[in-house]
Amino acid sequence: MPTKNELINFFRSEFPQADIVIESVSAKSVTIRKKINHTHLRPGGTVSGPTLMEMADAVIYVAILAEIGLVALAVTTSLNINFLRKPASDKDILAVCKLIKLGKLLAVGEVSLFSEGEDEPVAHAVGTYAIPPR
Repeated sequence: MPTKNELINFFRSEFPQADIVIESVSAKSVTIRKKINHTHLRPGGTVSGPTLMEMADAVIYVAILAEIGLVALAVTTSLNINFLRKPASDKDILAVCKLIKLGKLLAVGEVSLFSEGEDEPVAHAVGTYAIPPR
């Protein structure tokens, strides 16, 4: 399985537009960070829903690749998100994924999103990815 540095290099190469930071990688669990700035905010001074959805989708992808290897063609088939509370506009967002199913063709991840330093999640998501046949 790829190391944290190999995952970081893969994202730099394949997704240079991605502005996520891979914080930690362990068995079926990954944490990523997004540095929040004014481009991620919506009126009312909160982090936008699309930013949180991007984080949920990305962290599931990183968690899957950490387990199956660097497969660029694994794709999202569903993503369901619940927005729970207002994220802080002046704190980074952390996304923590735990894979709850990793099969040959499908993987399912559960994600909790937090404003950095807060104990209560700002959103919860579950996503499914299709894994290409080997």
